[in-house]
Amino acid sequence: MVWRTLLLGMGAFALWGCSSAGPGGVFGGAPPTALPSAGPTRVEGAGAAAGFRVAALLPLSGANAERGEALQNAAKLALSGAGAPLLDSKDTASTPGGAASAVQAAIRAGDQIILGPLTAPETAAVAAQARQAGVPVLAFTSDPSQAQPGVWVLGITPDQQVRRLVAAAKAEGRTRFAALLPESEFGRAMGAALTRAVAEAGLAPPVIRTHGAGLRAMTPVIRELSDYANRRGPIDAKLREARARHDAEGRKLVAELSRAAVPPPPFDALLLADTGEQLDELASLLSYYDVSAPQVRFLGPTLWASPTTRAGAGRALRGAWYAAPDPAFRTAFAERYQEKYGAPPPGLADLAYDAASIARVVGAGKGSPMAVLTQSNGFLGVDGVLALRPDGRVARGLAVFEVVPGGSKLVSPAPQTAAGPGM
Repeated sequence: MVWRTLLLGMGAFALWGCSSAGPGGVFGGAPPTALPSAGPTRVEGAGAAAGFRVAALLPLSGANAERGEALQNAAKLALSGAGAPLLDSKDTASTPGGAASAVQAAIRAGDQIILGPLTAPETAAVAAQARQAGVPVLAFTSDPSQAQPGVWVLGITPDQQVRRLVAAAKAEGRTRFAALLPESEFGRAMGAALTRAVAEAGLAPPVIRTHGAGLRAMTPVIRELSDYANRRGPIDAKLREARARHDAEGRKLVAELSRAAVPPPPFDALLLADTGEQLDELASLLSYYDVSAPQVRFLGPTLWASPTTRAGAGRALRGAWYAAPDPAFRTAFAERYQEKYGAPPPGLADLAYDAASIARVVGAGKGSPMAVLTQSNGFLGVDGVLALRPDGRVARGLAVFEVVPGGSKLVSPAPQTAAGPGM
């Protein structure tokens, strides 16, 4: 699905005009394990730690071959240097069938942890065999439905984004949440994530509405969700009465009522998930029906980290928030990747580098693989703190950014521990 592919690459999007003002604070909990940095380039497999083997199930051929090469490069970078495990790359050919064959080969070869595969269908084809063999999987998909004990989803998921946004909005004093989401798989996932996050925050259940494409489909949904008739109705009734007077006092009342502010809608935080032209249309309708800041804090997906996804919405989205990795975290990795391969790393490379680095920690032999993977203090990766939960969920420390003229600014720093807000 398109949304899964886009979410996988969030680390590649640039963010503009960052500052450190706004909500945030000091977070409790033990510091995360810092993943080892890449050492000097070495011959692949030399100096492997006690024969520990790492499989990388990657699309080295087929439709996603270019992505597969970048993922492999990042994994090699993480597993370079003395004492690193042996990296055993297997080609999935960009298909579920290829992924199934690749995991069989990895298990036969005695590989002890699996990095990848890339997509949700490939992950589904790999999971059962890997679990039966007792081999952990660090998959690169963003599809939360693939998460299960022994299979972790490393891509940025709707739950991670929404939990962080709800935590930040609650800290700001927002308590009444609603969502206006597209009728799509991504929209449904964001809505489910909001329901869970609001319940965990101890707040009233959100009001969630979905819409089809185009102004005709959006208009009645926005009008109903915003309760516009009841908000605007009393003002319109008074206007009719004032106009019916046909005198100076009536004209004065008309002028005053025409300037009267419409009461705010029945929510103070609104989650959106649209991008591009559909977001532009949605923003114009929200403004028309008097749903705007500061009465309402708009919340959006990590996709908004790319200005092109929200360009047309303009002034209507000023002050909106989205959660995303802080790009400052990946600077050192990006420099090493550029130096080694002569090009900047795509966002997907972050996932492969972190997965390989976690595998390296596991290969160091400090406790059982499952205990190391699910350590409560988590890991400090390329895009910040992440913690692997026993049920397959991955908690990520995302920052919160605000849309401002010309770009975005940081308003709530990413958590520094696995006990931080939104984790």
